[in-house]
Amino acid sequence: MADHGNDVPSCYGKLEIVFPKGEDGLRHSPEKCLSCPHKTPCLRSAVDSSMGREMKEKIVDKAYKTGMINFLERWSKKKLLKSSGKKK
Repeated sequence: MADHGNDVPSCYGKLEIVFPKGEDGLRHSPEKCLSCPHKTPCLRSAVDSSMGREMKEKIVDKAYKTGMINFLERWSKKKLLKSSGKKK
């Protein structure tokens, strides 16, 4: 993650705060986040975090189970997600 200095709120990039699951089981940004000037980079940071990668892996698995993608697509997407999480 990039260094964002001290000018960002303490919730910056925290997936469960800035993109929590709603009662419907889907993720939504809270109202207070929509007016935040850091909204876009914050959400990107949250989704690129290890928790965000886990969320993406679950989405890929769900797509495979429902037949939206085939085994090869699932394997490829999961490999890409795993490699994006490695420190360079």
